[in-house]
Amino acid sequence: MSPFWEKFFYMSTFLAQGSSFLNPRAYAIMHRMHHAYSDTEKDPHSPHFFKDVIGMMVQTKNIYLDYVRFKIEPEPAFRDNYPTWPLIDRIGDLWITRSLFIVFYIAFYIQFAEYWWMFLLLPIHFLMGPIHGAVVNWCGHKYGYSNYDNHDHSKNTLPLDFLMLGELFQNNHHKKPNNVNFALKWYEFDPSYPIIKLMHHLRIIRLRKV
Repeated sequence: MSPFWEKFFYMSTFLAQGSSFLNPRAYAIMHRMHHAYSDTEKDPHSPHFFKDVIGMMVQTKNIYLDYVRFKIEPEPAFRDNYPTWPLIDRIGDLWITRSLFIVFYIAFYIQFAEYWWMFLLLPIHFLMGPIHGAVVNWCGHKYGYSNYDNHDHSKNTLPLDFLMLGELFQNNHHKKPNNVNFALKWYEFDPSYPIIKLMHHLRIIRLRKV
């Protein structure tokens, strides 16, 4: 991306994730660790070392916070080549910022929710980032089918992954981590891929291979 588009999407990520904003640097480090140590004890979020998804989420949170607060440094192989914006990172990690987003969500529901049960969706909005990560890493390494032997437990949970926009093709992704199209078989569809190709043709991003 150009500097402009990098800042544009950085800010868009902050506004979209809101109360569950994830620091891109910390996320990138953990994602690289996940690929390097997939389903081993060094994997920051493998479901095969926890009794339930809550335990995995807590462990992931603790490792994430260590990188956000620079309590530990990643191995050299996992450093650099990720976007940073210190001001947004600081603002996004403040409890006052997260609380203001939560107040906004509640006010939005009060204004527009038509039925009482809709308010039960609020916790999902509060924790969308961690919930998304938990679904992808728990389901994507426990349930589904495998196209490839990646020497881990990665699975493709759904052949038409409209729920997680392609991210539940974990087996495919671990086989070819640099492929922007997570769907590799004829019966699989990654809904993010056409959008990525469109952004490439519009020169918003540049793909190394098309």
